[in-house]
Amino acid sequence: MARDEERILQGGRAKVYRPIPEADRRAAIEAGLAAYSAGDWFLAHELLEPAWMGTRDLPARELLQGLIKLAAAFVHGARSNPAGVAKNLRGARERIAAGRGAGPAVGVDAEALLAAIDHRLAEPGGPPIRILRT
Repeated sequence: MARDEERILQGGRAKVYRPIPEADRRAAIEAGLAAYSAGDWFLAHELLEPAWMGTRDLPARELLQGLIKLAAAFVHGARSNPAGVAKNLRGARERIAAGRGAGPAVGVDAEALLAAIDHRLAEPGGPPIRILRT
């Protein structure tokens, strides 16, 4: 970590904060969600990270980190790692639940995502979860 990087306490841990302009943050979210919808979960993960690290808003940070973990779950799925899928789905669920109030601002239906994750955890092995937009 560079000495001039700021930290934000999120989920009981110090996380990096690298501010970016709001327009760039929105563009990163849109690009990340588009990559996710196209099935490029690794790219979605990478594109969403600057948006997550670029805001001080804790609910938005939680929701974005949840989306990153959701993408990571399906990276594990593509690698035939069901334990990695389940672990990341549980992590995604926790983060999305913590940030559900930011769903409209981020542009995703957090409640629908939580229901889809719960369904997938109860019945493993289905297709990747679709992210519904608001």
